[in-house]
Amino acid sequence: MSKKLRKMESFEQVKVNLLGRMIDPKRKENKALLCGDSAISYGALDKKSCRYGNALKKFGVRNRDRVLMLVRDKPEFFYFYLGLMRIGGIPVALNYRLTSADIAFIIKNSESNLFILEDCFKEIFLEAIKLSNSKIDSIIFDPDEESPSRFGDLVMDADETLEVLVPSLEDEAFWMYSSGTTGKPKGVIHSYRTLLASKRYFGEVLKIGPGDRVYSTSKLFFAFSLAHSFFSSLTLGATVILDPDWPDPESVSKNIDLFRPTVVLSVPTLYRNLIRGGFAEHPNFKMVKYYLSAGEKMPENILSKWELLTGCPVLESIGATETCFLFLSNFPNKKQAGTCGVPTPGTKVKVLDEDGVEIVESKHIGTLWVKMESVSLGYWRLEEKTKEVFRNGWYCTNDMFCINDDGMFEHQGRTDDMLKISGQWVSPSEIEEKVLEEPEVLEAAVVGVPNEDGLIRLALFVVAPQISGSEEGFEKKLMDRLSSELSIYKCPRKIFYRESLPQTATGKLQRFELRKMVMENQTF
Repeated sequence: MSKKLRKMESFEQVKVNLLGRMIDPKRKENKALLCGDSAISYGALDKKSCRYGNALKKFGVRNRDRVLMLVRDKPEFFYFYLGLMRIGGIPVALNYRLTSADIAFIIKNSESNLFILEDCFKEIFLEAIKLSNSKIDSIIFDPDEESPSRFGDLVMDADETLEVLVPSLEDEAFWMYSSGTTGKPKGVIHSYRTLLASKRYFGEVLKIGPGDRVYSTSKLFFAFSLAHSFFSSLTLGATVILDPDWPDPESVSKNIDLFRPTVVLSVPTLYRNLIRGGFAEHPNFKMVKYYLSAGEKMPENILSKWELLTGCPVLESIGATETCFLFLSNFPNKKQAGTCGVPTPGTKVKVLDEDGVEIVESKHIGTLWVKMESVSLGYWRLEEKTKEVFRNGWYCTNDMFCINDDGMFEHQGRTDDMLKISGQWVSPSEIEEKVLEEPEVLEAAVVGVPNEDGLIRLALFVVAPQISGSEEGFEKKLMDRLSSELSIYKCPRKIFYRESLPQTATGKLQRFELRKMVMENQTF
């Protein structure tokens, strides 16, 4: 059988499993979604998404229309998203912590004709409309209200069957907006080819299937959750656990106790807070088969403490909006603390030096490039940036990595975060991890700033409310330890105390804001 034929068959399976009649008739009663007191079967999800797709067509959505969404993690997210994809529409789920200015930019930039939103986001939507000075139709709904609406009436009258309109693998399927640490949000375009990765890591490595329950604390507008808690879970027949509210340790613990997930997707900050709040010691945390961590590097002390308390492995991973799915991850049978593991199935990687030459020696730092089925088509209306990072099927992650002697990939930070001090490359994350070993420190960030001689020196920012009034003693203790464990050029010259660290709406640290703060401080 040819490679091309195998790919086409895989795509037909994706259309059947995810976009078409998503279910094996024998499994139509299996639970697809759990949300609060609601349990949605695969059969009900199939019918609902068909109804929504038919209603959206009657509402005026055409093939290849981009449709913006501000919808929380509720069953309606799935109904709208799948309904749009089935009729060839292009869903664009937005972070509902974006500012009205960012939403206004996206309305104009995406050239969308329709905005779907929950009633709770109506105020910020109206503010964004004013700022954008644009006209856009909208579907505003309240999932908890029974009162009829124009769109609700269309759903009630809609047919429960719907033919899938997906002409080719390379057609646009969905967008995500990447909110980086600087600049405006970028529209990241994904084709239907991305969906071919649905069975790769979850299916081939973790063996997820019917009977598994997948719970992501990261919201569905994040690539981490959309790829694995939506695409992979539904394609493989697992059950997705939903919570519309923003996660905190209490709600996460409650969901784990109530729904008993077998797989949990989260981020290091939440794992740390669950440990500090004593939640990780609850018995049901020990029932989880796999914990996944992504979004930022997980300090080794947090990982080891988590595994000690729960007895369950944490599989540290990394992906990107531009790849949707994870491109590196630890595996159950191949894991190492402090690393992002190895390439996921179907992924090729290479680490290039400053001259674009592939690095083959271990422990040499370079920029990671990846090639996989789910690499984005590029950025909307950013041709030069697209040419810069997307080349012949490869994507430049702008993440710095080295490969250790065991063949595991170690993350060294972003290319724009890496610093050269005294002629040596310095990874801020290495220093931050050491600082976070201090029990008083909740958050830490290191930036490089030129001193009066123009030489780059390190400044450390910490969130440590417990040490207020005893900074001098804390600094001596910290600096004594850092100087004994790190090279002298890796030790920060000054410490700044903050109540919080500046972040984007997607939770990424804004180092440029920290650099600005240091530059404005005349004592550095």
